[in-house]
Amino acid sequence: MAKDVLCEVRNCHYWAEGNRCSADAIYVVSHAGNMASDSSETDCKTFTPSNEA
Repeated sequence: MAKDVLCEVRNCHYWAEGNRCSADAIYVVSHAGNMASDSSETDCKTFTPSNEA
């Protein structure tokens, strides 16, 4: 199991120093049903815009 989830989306509420994701859980979905061939068929639904801009 991975210890860190990295994220480069700095305007996400869960973004933390060092490009870390501080969310308690990560929710990833597939555009191709419940199976994906590669990462381009997925999205992270945990993203929440931060109040900082």
